[in-house]
Amino acid sequence: MKISILTVGDEILIGQIVDTNSAWMGQQLNLTGARVVTIITVGDTMEAIHAGLREALEQADVILMTGGLGPTKDDITKKALSEYMGVDMVFHELTFQRITKMFEVWGRPMNEAHRLQCYMPANAEILTNKMGTAPGMWMEYAGKVIVSMPGVPYEMQYLMEHEVLPKLKQKFQGQPIAHRTILTVGEGESHISEKLEDFEEGLPEGFKLAYLPQIAQVRLRITGSLADEASLHRILDEKAEIIKSRFADIIYGFGTDTLEGAIGVMLKERGLKLATAESCTGGYLAHRITSVAGASDYFVGSVIAYANEVKMQVLGVSPATLDTHGAVSEQTVIEMAEGAVKVLPADIAISISGIAGPGGGSDTKPVGLAWIAVSNGQKTKTFSIRAGKDRDKNIQYFTIHALNQIRRFLLECV
Repeated sequence: MKISILTVGDEILIGQIVDTNSAWMGQQLNLTGARVVTIITVGDTMEAIHAGLREALEQADVILMTGGLGPTKDDITKKALSEYMGVDMVFHELTFQRITKMFEVWGRPMNEAHRLQCYMPANAEILTNKMGTAPGMWMEYAGKVIVSMPGVPYEMQYLMEHEVLPKLKQKFQGQPIAHRTILTVGEGESHISEKLEDFEEGLPEGFKLAYLPQIAQVRLRITGSLADEASLHRILDEKAEIIKSRFADIIYGFGTDTLEGAIGVMLKERGLKLATAESCTGGYLAHRITSVAGASDYFVGSVIAYANEVKMQVLGVSPATLDTHGAVSEQTVIEMAEGAVKVLPADIAISISGIAGPGGGSDTKPVGLAWIAVSNGQKTKTFSIRAGKDRDKNIQYFTIHALNQIRRFLLECV
């Protein structure tokens, strides 16, 4: 089954919003065995929508459209579809009744625009949208399927999960596709691929390995497709075990796991409390840790020691250390981490100090340099890293490495 995704909206073309709908649909469709062949974005005009439909219909069996179904004048998708297919627009009474009940529950009056929203192409099968007023539409035209859905992400996702995907699976029988995603941190894509060259060469037909690099991380995704679903999953599990055995030291999770979530599990298993002492990351490390639900079970707090006065007065960093070695130094982060263990009710503390940029660097301490220390009061481990000159990327890079050093400390020292 070949799919074309057609998104409608000037707001996407001018960069006012990012098209996350297409990425989400692509992920879900891939798991059904469908193949997305094109993603097309067009503006809010009849001509643009018609041109997008022509291009999509030439290349795919199914066109999934999002956008342009609201009650305002620029929402013209339904009219464009009816003109393109040469069918009339008809009033859909059941949709009108459903919208009327929704407004009664909300205690708000309906207007003429909402009534006009109930006109649909005559050949449309209505897909009930329980998340909003605009229904989805399933249409068959010239031997192809055209599905139109709202552009609001949670409305589109509801329709895809409850209406569209079940109907597509029933109409188009595809060969199962499955994945195993292995998450690594602290090692570059090229080093990992070099160690997996023989693994890739030995993959059976219908299976492949993809490298998906992120900042300081690489996702390894094994994808397979077989008619026999049981054999498919057995082979994927076997191949994933091979990778796990080769990279046990840099693997932190699988599938949708996060590095901060994996650290949280490790801390809870060990019954330990964590604190952070941050300079260059300005609290971003603590933010990542507390983005995990239930982080209060193991995270006690953070000292944002951006100024040297805070490093000295709160964390107990020696003025002599700062005078001799500077804020960005191994000696300073050691004292920051050991001070945080004393000041905060934590079993383990991590500290970080660096030069995020774009200014502030020197020949001996360039932009992108950071020092990290992890301490439990008895043992302290340090680590230095070098990044680039982009401030935002540096902060993210520093934070990922800091999280990884917590993970490594828990594995090696606790």
